[in-house]
Amino acid sequence: MFILLEDILIPFKRDPAAKNIFEVLFTYAGLHAILAYRVAHLLYKMHIPFIPRLTMSITRFLTGVEIHHGATIGRRFFIDHGMGVVIGETAEIGDDVVLFQGVTLGGTSTHKGKRHPTLGNQVVVGANAVILGNVKIGDNVRIGAGSVVVTNIPTNSTVIGVPGRIVKSSADAVDALKLEHTILPDPIMDRLNKLYNELKHTEKEIKKYHAEQKAKHK
Repeated sequence: MFILLEDILIPFKRDPAAKNIFEVLFTYAGLHAILAYRVAHLLYKMHIPFIPRLTMSITRFLTGVEIHHGATIGRRFFIDHGMGVVIGETAEIGDDVVLFQGVTLGGTSTHKGKRHPTLGNQVVVGANAVILGNVKIGDNVRIGAGSVVVTNIPTNSTVIGVPGRIVKSSADAVDALKLEHTILPDPIMDRLNKLYNELKHTEKEIKKYHAEQKAKHK
């Protein structure tokens, strides 16, 4: 019961658009999906057949969020917007994790064992990001929007791109929940900006040289 209460209250901490309890209870599709999952997962652990699967199928139809009843999800889990989120059967998600719309935690094989990702605590996955296979994402990791991750990611890292690559890593703990999609590091753009500045500096030096040579010949 306490876990359900945490799920209900966490939108007020994660989403500035959450105005009151009635809005959250009646209009947040991500919350509806996670509450339905909590019930279905409990029935699944009690080895009750069919009902957990049916519950999540109906939930997918109503919310646009597909969570397999066999997945393992920690406390204070928040799905922002929700539409298009897919969480596979053997996925494992830690505490205080945030997923934005369109995120997929998918498998890459057809065997019956562990085939979906494992996410640590305080992980934020940006909109339309895809994490595939039996990979491990460490604690305090930020995964940028649209990224595709198919390898293990260490703790305290920021990942962007296709395929996902680590653009920031720190030995010190960071607050991954402060994900700002507009200010994620972009190593390609950083390099282009550096080349542009070097080019402008070279042009300035060439003009200076030509001016000095022209002055000598006057």
